[in-house]
Amino acid sequence: MSRTVHTDTAPAAIGPYSQAIITGDLVFTSGQIPIDPATGNVEADGIRAQTEQVMKNLGEVLKAAGSDYTRAVKTTCFLAHMADFAAFNEVYGRYFTGKPARSCVAVKDLPKDVLVEVEVIAEV
Repeated sequence: MSRTVHTDTAPAAIGPYSQAIITGDLVFTSGQIPIDPATGNVEADGIRAQTEQVMKNLGEVLKAAGSDYTRAVKTTCFLAHMADFAAFNEVYGRYFTGKPARSCVAVKDLPKDVLVEVEVIAEV
């Protein structure tokens, strides 16, 4: 049986979905964008600052699920511009030190015109 995860320390879902779902021994997060949960707005400018906010949001969702970055097994990363890949990787690598499997793609558009979105599958 699966259960939903919700925390007020990460942005609320902006559509008909959950912040994360736990099923079995895994948590599947929804994609996080750089919304500041305190304001509900995108406050960060630039890929590094936006990636930092995304990582903070993911950390809070993982924590609420009883997991953390070290238990991540797979991430999917979406960038608005592949030219931001190196700067994104710099920030990403400080959080996902266990080097989970990953896909990283450039996409045409992201919600709220942000530069980055990341989702995670982790053990709980």
